[in-house]
Amino acid sequence: MSNLRELYLEMVTDHAKNPRNRGKVDPCSHIGTGHNPLCGDKLVVTVLTNKDVIEDVKFDGEGCAISTASADLMAEVLVGKTIKETKILFDTFHGLLTEDSNTDSVPRKLAVFSGVREFPMRVKCATLAWHTIISALDGNEGATTE
Repeated sequence: MSNLRELYLEMVTDHAKNPRNRGKVDPCSHIGTGHNPLCGDKLVVTVLTNKDVIEDVKFDGEGCAISTASADLMAEVLVGKTIKETKILFDTFHGLLTEDSNTDSVPRKLAVFSGVREFPMRVKCATLAWHTIISALDGNEGATTE
């Protein structure tokens, strides 16, 4: 477990300080805004899909290290996934953070967030980008509050 915790700290720090997927997809086919009023995180997620497959994902905005790292890694793992696969992965990731779920069912890059479940207030930070992209893919471009 300590290896996973070390990897978590390393990945969150790296992706929070140096996000690879910050920006805007232009043109985009879907856009969503997210806001976590408990901590002030705000972000915009833009997505380009082609025949139900995600071709590109970017996020922009302000958030804590967990929110930023989660958004960045989410964008990384969703490229090439269908909308249906994205929704399944969201459910799996959310379960990892809220239940005593097995980390084998999510990509290792996302499994590092399993420790967040020990801090219930931080679950909202880790899932904000996910709720926002699901809302955007469902055609709800308005603010998503998680």
